[in-house]
Amino acid sequence: MRAPLALCLALAAGAAAAEPAPAPYLAAGILDAAAILPAPPKPGSAAHEADAAAYAATRGLAGSPRWDLATADVPSGVAALLADFSCAAGRRLDPARVPALAGLLARARRDVVALVRDAKVRFARPRPHLGNDAPLCVDRSEALDRSLSYPSGHATEGWTVGLVLAALMPERATALMRRGRTYGESRIVCGVHWASDVEAGRLAGSALFAVLVGDPAFRADLDRARSELAAVPPGAAPEPAACTREEATWP
Repeated sequence: MRAPLALCLALAAGAAAAEPAPAPYLAAGILDAAAILPAPPKPGSAAHEADAAAYAATRGLAGSPRWDLATADVPSGVAALLADFSCAAGRRLDPARVPALAGLLARARRDVVALVRDAKVRFARPRPHLGNDAPLCVDRSEALDRSLSYPSGHATEGWTVGLVLAALMPERATALMRRGRTYGESRIVCGVHWASDVEAGRLAGSALFAVLVGDPAFRADLDRARSELAAVPPGAAPEPAACTREEATWP
């Protein structure tokens, strides 16, 4: 089981060391998530107690199919994201077959990194696993302990990707957005984020997508990805058994 590095390092890593990281779509400072998001719940508040209750309840999911899905949702990167959303898309999303879409997501992920990084530093919320030995779906590590919790970068990224794919495949929008929600909720199941971190990630992802669609370069890439999906045959379908297992975890 792979222990994640600090979120920003994991998301910022290029697909290949020899290739430069793609530039984000947005200039620095255009969107300030810390000014948009509410502050995380304070210890002792009713909202924080609800977060703590959700953390405790989801520890009981260890070893369950939902735990397995949460573990599978841990790896980051464009290829992993496309695989995670393939069942919801109704087709296997292979980066080699949809390079325009893969390139768009690679750039948008850079915007997620910048948006989440600055907000995490501003709020400096510790993760829920600190101070206890409850099971996590990743290995505990010093890097994980040092990383910050609010908002969830995975939830921000998953919701943003869901919005992008829903815009490209509106006929699959319900399944894609549901997968975007469960992708973020996997971080609660894993025990590495509070529930309110994930809610904040969805808000941050929505704000990011709203600004991205105003960017000419993003819109051009979105159009290219749409044309690509229309022209490229679907190819192999996702494994039916895997999709059945995934759907069985949805509430």
